[in-house]
Amino acid sequence: MMRSLAGYAVPEARPAPRTLLGGLFAVRSNGEWLRAWMAALILLGPARLALRFASLLPLPSATRATERWWARLAARLIGLRVHMSGIEHIDPDERYVVVSLHEGFADGLALQHLPLSLTAVARDELATFPLLGDQLVRGWHLLIRPERPVPAARAFLRGARAATEAGESVLLFPQGSILGIEVAFQPGAFRLAALLGRPLLPVVVTGGHRIWEHPFAPTLRFDQSMSVTVLPPVPAGEAGDRLAAIERRMKEVAHAGPTPPRHFEPARDGYWDGYRYEIDPAFPALARRVTDHRRDAAGARPG
Repeated sequence: MMRSLAGYAVPEARPAPRTLLGGLFAVRSNGEWLRAWMAALILLGPARLALRFASLLPLPSATRATERWWARLAARLIGLRVHMSGIEHIDPDERYVVVSLHEGFADGLALQHLPLSLTAVARDELATFPLLGDQLVRGWHLLIRPERPVPAARAFLRGARAATEAGESVLLFPQGSILGIEVAFQPGAFRLAALLGRPLLPVVVTGGHRIWEHPFAPTLRFDQSMSVTVLPPVPAGEAGDRLAAIERRMKEVAHAGPTPPRHFEPARDGYWDGYRYEIDPAFPALARRVTDHRRDAAGARPG
């Protein structure tokens, strides 16, 4: 918007964002600020107590059912519309290794619309995150550190096997990052499918970066849309050999969907040195930029 001042056009001043919950979230209007506080009071109050109570029961199924209820309630409170397709590929009685694209925290809200009981695999640093970390620990989800894959591999495999034996599907994000569609898949989830003897279920989730931009920005947006597309399952014995083809197909679906995927722009997002990720060779210009940055950073370090 522009307004006139002494014959000159100057930009209309935009209101400063309103923040809440210690600055984790920011919204642009008083109406959204009130709406966000109402959602927070419900989700962090009685709805959180329901999660706590369910986690005390010796029934993992009760915890998973309550998590699905909480996620769907959160989606309604923020006006999130989840467009589902490919659900016919899911056998509700099967236990899968689910691999999903990853853009942000809102992905969990969308994935809880799947007709599956999900044990999620997440970074161990999320254990300290408000609300989410508490539920990851209390809800028997699996916490790993991708930058140190070897020490925790056996414990992770035991946990994943126990989850599937209890009737759960195991959810992994093979990119290991929320930087964007250009981040390459890592092979761990595909190996896990073979080790567990469970089919691999590819799920394409896009649009989550538009809901809440953390950690890149605190912006919370209401009344957004996300897409969840379930692709046909892949037999456990074929998952490893088909990794490249599955990754290529999932990203094709993401680009063709109604909610565009997030794109990684280092000038805006930073290079996230110290985090384990690689760039998909299908994006050679970005791969060269990241490689050049890492080489320059290594050369600048003392010794």
